[in-house]
Amino acid sequence: MKDHAATLRKTAFSLLALVVLISAGLQFYRHRNLREPVVLGPGVTDVKNLSDYFDGISGTINDAHVYVLEGEEPGGAILVLGGSHPEEPAGRLAAWIFAENAVVQKGRLFLILSTNRSATTVTRLGGAYPTDYSIETNFGSRTFRMGDRWSNPLDQWPDPEIYIHYPSRQELAYIDIRNINRTWPGRPHGTLTEQTCFAMTELIKKEGIDIVIDLHEAELQYPVISTIVAHSKGQDLAAFSSMMISGMEGFNIGMENSPEALRGLSHREIGDHTDAISLLLEAPEPFLDATRGRTDRKLLLEGKDRFIVRAGKHGLLFEKIDENGWPIALRVGRHCSTLLQIFELWTEEKADRGLVVSGVPRYSDIVDRGVGAFLKNPATADPNRIVYE
Repeated sequence: MKDHAATLRKTAFSLLALVVLISAGLQFYRHRNLREPVVLGPGVTDVKNLSDYFDGISGTINDAHVYVLEGEEPGGAILVLGGSHPEEPAGRLAAWIFAENAVVQKGRLFLILSTNRSATTVTRLGGAYPTDYSIETNFGSRTFRMGDRWSNPLDQWPDPEIYIHYPSRQELAYIDIRNINRTWPGRPHGTLTEQTCFAMTELIKKEGIDIVIDLHEAELQYPVISTIVAHSKGQDLAAFSSMMISGMEGFNIGMENSPEALRGLSHREIGDHTDAISLLLEAPEPFLDATRGRTDRKLLLEGKDRFIVRAGKHGLLFEKIDENGWPIALRVGRHCSTLLQIFELWTEEKADRGLVVSGVPRYSDIVDRGVGAFLKNPATADPNRIVYE
């Protein structure tokens, strides 16, 4: 009788484990294979791939789309990177808005929405992150993958005990060999993440890119926040942009110099290894703070958390927060207006290398109407003008 009861218990636990295994497996599969449509806006003139610049990345998950918007009038070239860290969604969404709305009159604009596509297919291990999130629109909702800071271990593994950055030979955290913002300028025979950076470095060189702008978000307990981080070649442009934005756009943004001693970051290595000016934008994202409460879609999109507010009252934050939080519209709006302001100031300074863009909402527009107001409906779009990330 006891043996029979024990067998039943073992069978029940085995079935329960199987149910959990199947359920988790289905969630992982859906996350990795969620199709994110990009409705190509009227300004997109071509869609390339990173493998067009380095064939070593061909056939990998990180052979990202490169959206090209070229104006009729010749000018300069600017590259915008969204999704270097896909757990920071405002950067991807801002780049998405440009891809679906921008029209270029002068120069060329290059957009990468999934700079580290591998990292969009996994969330931070042990972080209890949601696997996706949805932006409400007037036609329903658009769903996007939530991601991680690092490439998916399914795509790049194992991590070394020590990560030595190439070519500086600086020792970095071992896990950062999967962090695309620690592996610039990359190398052709390196890891997947290093090869991805190498492909983008080749793009920058072959297309004669003038400025590269990397879009990020940061926790409020991180000192480099609400700022433009600039390579020495772009300090004047960043400082002037900071002044103009703080005076005209309805929000404040600072400026930081890229530290020469910290290697592997886009704002350092791109400026050192190519002719391009390299800038990095940081917007506030409470979702990433260690003192946060439940890590769910609501916190991701609304940016409200009473524990972070309390931390602010104790002087533990580097950015202000109140009961209104930092909703996604504010964060995306900051990125869009900062990009537009940089474009405008660059064009005033370098008329022959200028970039003139229209059709993109600014901070006040996105705050007033929401991010979803500027996302297009894939169901009514021309199928030939849809690309999937």
